[in-house]
Amino acid sequence: LACCLMRKGRNSGKKLMAVRIVQHTLEIIHLLTDQNPIQVVVDAIINSGPREDSTRVGGAGVVRRQAVDMSPFRRVNYALYLLATGAREASFRNLKTMAECLAEELVNAARGSSNSYAIKKKDEIERVSKSNR
Repeated sequence: LACCLMRKGRNSGKKLMAVRIVQHTLEIIHLLTDQNPIQVVVDAIINSGPREDSTRVGGAGVVRRQAVDMSPFRRVNYALYLLATGAREASFRNLKTMAECLAEELVNAARGSSNSYAIKKKDEIERVSKSNR
């Protein structure tokens, strides 16, 4: 999760900053939910990893999308990417800190609520791949 936060030009390579954000996030989650914050993170990752994706299958200039199942490892990585991206977009040009936005995103995703960026994106990816079966 910390390594996913080190994306996008200005934050690249700043691992200390990313680790500090994750620490603050876990503290905020504990205050919000009174649950084990690690468990909330695990639930969020489980809920926001898409089960199906569509890939490009092209032959002789004809490119069509084909629905494929996602491997478990890619699901976890994609879930982390979606969570980090959602938190980054929420905190950009906003008074909220990155840690607060990440905590909110993780709690929403753990609950499976649709105002989480990661859950919205997951549903969108699965809908697209369903239409390409």
